Amino acid sequence: MNETLEIGLIVNPIAGMGGRVGLKGTDGDKTLRLAVERGAIPLSESRAVACLKEVATRKDSFVLYAGAGCMGESAARKAGLEPVVLGCSSGVTSAEDTVSLAQRMRDLDLSLIVFAGGDGTARDVCRAVGEGVLVLGIPAGVKIHSAVFASSPTQAGRLLSTFLSEKRTRRSERTAEVMDIDEDAYRKGVLKARLYGYMRMPYERSRVQGLKSGSPASDAEDQASIAAMAFELIEAEPQTLWLIGAGTTTRAVLFELKVEGTLLGVDALLEGRLLAADLGEREILNLLDEHPSAKIVITPIGGQGFLFGRGNQQFSPEVIRRVGRENLVILSSPSKIRALAGAPLLLDTGDSELDRELEGYYRIVTSYGQYLVYRAKQS
Repeated sequence: MNETLEIGLIVNPIAGMGGRVGLKGTDGDKTLRLAVERGAIPLSESRAVACLKEVATRKDSFVLYAGAGCMGESAARKAGLEPVVLGCSSGVTSAEDTVSLAQRMRDLDLSLIVFAGGDGTARDVCRAVGEGVLVLGIPAGVKIHSAVFASSPTQAGRLLSTFLSEKRTRRSERTAEVMDIDEDAYRKGVLKARLYGYMRMPYERSRVQGLKSGSPASDAEDQASIAAMAFELIEAEPQTLWLIGAGTTTRAVLFELKVEGTLLGVDALLEGRLLAADLGEREILNLLDEHPSAKIVITPIGGQGFLFGRGNQQFSPEVIRRVGRENLVILSSPSKIRALAGAPLLLDTGDSELDRELEGYYRIVTSYGQYLVYRAKQS
């Protein structure tokens, strides 16, 4: 007789809203209000739906428990599932709602809790269940440093499908880190990551993301050499709008140009000078209206390999399409590429069609006058 598994679903409805508008997160009521004022829209529910659609045809093999309304019920129904609803919907949610819902699912002794959010959501779930329940994160936040997430909503769904298929004794799992950062410091360009705990999760190497790692001190010389090369590229095209993404490698370019930009935002350069700093999606699109010839400069996320979708959501699908695949400039220290151990760079723009269009090989600047050709694929 087949085992009928009981799965929990928690959606943080505001996760990721601050990304495209340049707020680097959505923690706190004040930040959420500002995100809404800037035109931010909820994204986490659609990512939860994408995950659940991967298992919708197998709905007879599991019972889904979901938070009421926007905390899971709505996503489940949009995916064609009929959940057992926990709690009641107030329309306004908080971290305490996530903690309370996760605790209730823990007490129900569910087989797995699936949650959609970012590091803050992972931290709330960890606070509630610790290592006592298997969990699986659907990446829907801005900054996703924790290792408890699948690499994309689709991969989360496929990992869930595998979990439903395998016998309990054959399931592979790992204990993964839950990280979070100080968002107020992050918005000021200071990255302070902290380990908050561990949770257990189903595991398939090709479907989960790694722990975000910073650039080692040994990368400093490589970064300076890369920056010198990028400096020449920028000087050669003074009329091009250069959109510089987040990261220590890209910040070295600004240092080389003697420009005071941001470490964790998107800055715009024209004629070698800072045109605008810490831009959101709308400001970038406005600049592209004025300066259609543009290039995006990015660096992969250390330890994870993401080019888009982690901490640089200001480069929205519309922005990337306007700039064009041929105008992506990728900078990376050799150590970042070596750390991937042959795994591809990853694309998670939030638009699966665009991710597929962006797949392929790219020439990556790894030092002054040195390039490496490397593959990128949809996460």
